[in-house]
Amino acid sequence: MALQCGIVGLPNVGKSTLFNCLSNAKAQAANFPFCTIEPNVGVITVPDERLTKLAELVNPRQIVPTTVEIVDIAGLVKGASKGEGLGNKFLANIRETDAILHVLRCFENENITHVDGSINPVRDKEIIDTELQLKDLETVESRINKVQKQAQTGGDKQAKIVYDILVRYREALMQGKSARTVEIDKAERPFIKDLFLLTDKPVMYICNVDEASAATGNAYVEAVREAVKDENAEILVVAAATEADIAELETWEERQEYLEAAGLEESGVARLIRSAYKLLNLQTYFTAGVQEVRAWTFHQGWKAPQCAGVIHTDFEKGFIRAEVIKYDDFVALGSEAACKEAGKMAVEGKEYVVQDGDIMHFRFNV
Repeated sequence: MALQCGIVGLPNVGKSTLFNCLSNAKAQAANFPFCTIEPNVGVITVPDERLTKLAELVNPRQIVPTTVEIVDIAGLVKGASKGEGLGNKFLANIRETDAILHVLRCFENENITHVDGSINPVRDKEIIDTELQLKDLETVESRINKVQKQAQTGGDKQAKIVYDILVRYREALMQGKSARTVEIDKAERPFIKDLFLLTDKPVMYICNVDEASAATGNAYVEAVREAVKDENAEILVVAAATEADIAELETWEERQEYLEAAGLEESGVARLIRSAYKLLNLQTYFTAGVQEVRAWTFHQGWKAPQCAGVIHTDFEKGFIRAEVIKYDDFVALGSEAACKEAGKMAVEGKEYVVQDGDIMHFRFNV
């Protein structure tokens, strides 16, 4: 399930430094705009203590975590929606991602040039918002021109629904609001799924701070919180330069000592990856056996056959039933056999909605 989060932001806000911390794929981190020209894609392991605990109990031959893809996209400048800088490439690359990680510079450093000459994360946010909104407005108005006549003649009900949604989008975008602020019913979503609006994607704002502000934030972070309070968006505070230093340490013990000295319980990278996973509306189920303990990614709300299909399409096609053990029961009793004996293994059918942390065994016939 190759879902992607795109890291975006103005040049020199710390995108590539953050990406380097997240992935073994090294983006060039340099003190000039557009140092990342082609999007860099990293497959990032999602940290999950439950996987480690299951492995301790089962002692398998291998452990396979779940992953999420992170894309480092070229820095954007004013006028991107009209093709300025690398605007067209930026917009094309971000359109292909499923969620946005918007990095905002919330630190002072006279040795790192800001493209606009001063530190103001709210202004930076608005620059990118404006460019994405202008591009979306162009998309919406183009589609309105195509469906307006059909919708207004009254003979095409689907065109009327699409037109009404587009008008709501246009009104919001013309007011400088993102598409995600427009309330769209679940029943309406299928009619506009092919729009791929940039500002309709879920977003998380990453406030890149200095080490001294990593634990508590600073005035820049508070300004961002105030600016996005009505967006229903998550904010994460990360010190990218500090994370880069932590990533260079060789042992887990050394990294923990560094975190404790900085007043942090865990790395910002670990928090970011989990938050990105959640932003994509993803959850995890497990399979556990002596050959392998493995985490599998699925969309929240998926039923058992769909989740079986994550392993192999034949599992979904020939689905018979799922045997399910809750994570807490497995850990408390210590093994699959003990759970069976205690009556803690449930047999579920096609309508079972899989829950985060379920330990699954699928029965199928093809």
